[in-house]
Amino acid sequence: MTENKTSRRGFLGVFLGGGALATLGSILYPVARYITPPALSEAKLSQLKLDFARADIEGEPVKAKYFKYGRELGIIFITDAGEMKALTAICTHLDCTVQHRPDLGIIWCSCHNGRYDYNGQNISGPPPRPLTQFVINEIDGTIFISREDA
Repeated sequence: MTENKTSRRGFLGVFLGGGALATLGSILYPVARYITPPALSEAKLSQLKLDFARADIEGEPVKAKYFKYGRELGIIFITDAGEMKALTAICTHLDCTVQHRPDLGIIWCSCHNGRYDYNGQNISGPPPRPLTQFVINEIDGTIFISREDA
């Protein structure tokens, strides 16, 4: 019959190895939690009421206004024909903010000279996809914005 004796050296090796493992875990766990982003839950918007009216957009010089639709940036403007349009304001190329250029009759991304028409279709430059259009409802001077897919 053999006795199962743990030597002091074996116990010390297990004890120090476990301590080193615990120290390594206490260092790596906060780093891993910092690197992985938290899950953000945000209410899905079905409609957004803008805090400005059509009169704030139209006039001379022709202006455009930016708005936040959830976490998405949008731009609303008046076309040369007097039609109100709303598009996402983030370029589909490298996520730069687009600008309304009434002098050229386009929506323009200054990062790499991306150009979109007033319907959000890319005309020239590197943008791979068109901008998403928002649906606009104007009721008694109040502007409501919604997504087509909502």
